[in-house]
Amino acid sequence: MISSYAKKHHRKLKPKPAPSPNNSNYYDSKTFNVMDYGAKGDGKTDDTNAFKNAWLDACKAGNSEVLVPADYTFLLGPLDLSVQCNNIIFQLNGNLLASTSSSAWKGNLLQWLNFRYVTDLRIQGTGRIDGQGLAWWNKKNGFSTAPTALRVADVKGSTVVGISFVNSAKAHLKFDNCDGVLVDTISIQSPGESPNTDGIHLQNSVNVEIRESKISSGDDCISIQTGCENVFIDRVACGPSHGISIGGLGKNGEKATVSGVIVQDSTITSSMTGTRIKTWQGGSGAVSNVSFTNIRVSKVDTPIVIDQYYSDEGHTQNKTSAVAVTDISFVKIQGTYNQKAVSIACSDNSPCKGVTLSNIGLNSASLETESPLCYRAYVSVEDPVSPSINCKG
Repeated sequence: MISSYAKKHHRKLKPKPAPSPNNSNYYDSKTFNVMDYGAKGDGKTDDTNAFKNAWLDACKAGNSEVLVPADYTFLLGPLDLSVQCNNIIFQLNGNLLASTSSSAWKGNLLQWLNFRYVTDLRIQGTGRIDGQGLAWWNKKNGFSTAPTALRVADVKGSTVVGISFVNSAKAHLKFDNCDGVLVDTISIQSPGESPNTDGIHLQNSVNVEIRESKISSGDDCISIQTGCENVFIDRVACGPSHGISIGGLGKNGEKATVSGVIVQDSTITSSMTGTRIKTWQGGSGAVSNVSFTNIRVSKVDTPIVIDQYYSDEGHTQNKTSAVAVTDISFVKIQGTYNQKAVSIACSDNSPCKGVTLSNIGLNSASLETESPLCYRAYVSVEDPVSPSINCKG
């Protein structure tokens, strides 16, 4: 449910909850147990083919369930499930363990578990997905490309509920080109120093709802990239991490668009940033109609960030074009920070417009902090805002 704060400050689009798969279609589903296809579940034998064959048969039947039973650990290499399917449940009650054998990963594969071309997909259960990321984080092992743990792509109507992720080599859960996404009560955990381990990564996906989940990672808890519209994030516990971020957008002069994002009633702890929008200089397109509302932060370096100078190599110079940032609200952001409460750094050639700061209460958790930054932004400051900030556009 969208909070009253978000309703007041969200100007145009209101992201609608993602349509989850039509559960009535599943009542008469047929079950395909991976054990019936030769899976051992001993954590040592490669069970990849058993999973693939169970999936193929389930897809042929339609309106089916692939069962991964509890009390087993299944060792899997790259599992590409790119098959046209309708009304499929992937019931994950056991544990999945990524193979770390170099022979399994020849060809620099980008995904571990890849679900694609499904209409109404439900991935659910009490099981765990363990990416064994340390094998990739340790460069001495020779892996040149780290895979995403679970990718859902080109799917209409997808639900991921209940499962847990640990130690993905790269991003834990990724949605590409999806319409109608629901993520509910999942857990994601990887070390704060693990490289590029986004919790949930969204790209070219619309009508997304993420709720009641716990995420800690070495990168963004939730990363919203270009092509996303109508995204609703509610009651997420984030951190340690790099925060909840939109971008970076516009790299290498690319056009990028994100619109209609609501983040509300969430907590961010021990993170590099809290609520953040980041764009590269030289890009084009727009980030618009975004609200961060009722966010509790604790020991976050910089809780509120708009950075139109984002770069892998630090601050960059103005270019003639930039991704426009308009109609952005930060409302009831409260808690403690370590370095700087607010950092809004916008482009000389494309200043941020329609930014609102309202009911901000941020206290220093450190003896050494910097003053808030506001550069080239048209900001409406609605009291109370603490620490005070001077924005002149």
